[in-house]
Amino acid sequence: MFETRLSAAAQAVQASFDDVLTRLPKVPVVDAMAHAVNGGKRLRGFLVLESARLHDIPAEQAIWPATAIEALHAYSLVHDDLPCMDDDDLRRGQPTVHKKWDEATAVLAGDALQTLAFELVSRPDCSSDASVRADLALTLAQASGAQGMVLGQALDIAAETSATPLTLDEITNLQRGKTGALIEWSAMAGARLARADTGPLHLYARALGLAFQIADDLLDVTGDSATVGKAVGKDADAGKATFVSLLGVDGARTRAAALVDEACDSLAGYADRADTLKEAARFVVTRKH
Repeated sequence: MFETRLSAAAQAVQASFDDVLTRLPKVPVVDAMAHAVNGGKRLRGFLVLESARLHDIPAEQAIWPATAIEALHAYSLVHDDLPCMDDDDLRRGQPTVHKKWDEATAVLAGDALQTLAFELVSRPDCSSDASVRADLALTLAQASGAQGMVLGQALDIAAETSATPLTLDEITNLQRGKTGALIEWSAMAGARLARADTGPLHLYARALGLAFQIADDLLDVTGDSATVGKAVGKDADAGKATFVSLLGVDGARTRAAALVDEACDSLAGYADRADTLKEAARFVVTRKH
């Protein structure tokens, strides 16, 4: 069921992007935007759609925040790949935007994808209730900015030049911003659309986000670039402290498994309606890319 719904979510988000982007001017920066949003697991979009389904929100309404979070995630990857940050040539098995075009186009494509995300959650199609749309936009800004993802990325960059390696608590805090904040927003979006309690999904996503990052750290050590779709081994080469460097491969796997159990337990109140979300948590720590 999970794989079917993940695939369906990916197709729905891509169709939404195709529709939205074809309405924009036919210029290179829009081509770069389309390149940046092509492919990927669409896990964040899936979490929006699945949490919406859990609260009986129609898919045609939930697709707007689902597309929005994937646009914002894509922007973060475009900028993260730039030479001034991670300097990557490969993303999702394809040339990164600055390699296919140039750095200026990559910066502008990222900027445009970021603003597109806020446009999409602000559309009446997303919700007829203006207060719901305002809440989605506000919380997305908080999750993506200096309280969330950007803060996490800034801490990550600072750690690269620090004389003192990060502790486990510091890495956990960093990754709750860099990776976890957008995952948390995604999983809570359905409850926000329904004006329901976000607490259980917040606990679920908090554990899921950390498990996802631990899996990423493991892939950087045990994966290969052809399968993962991006360069691997960069953390070790840079001497960065990661969950794997501090816990070891086996310890990191044990910690990720415990987080999956924690994520699943937080959904007990939804009974079997949340089975797909539980499968998603298990997928996060067994994925190969």
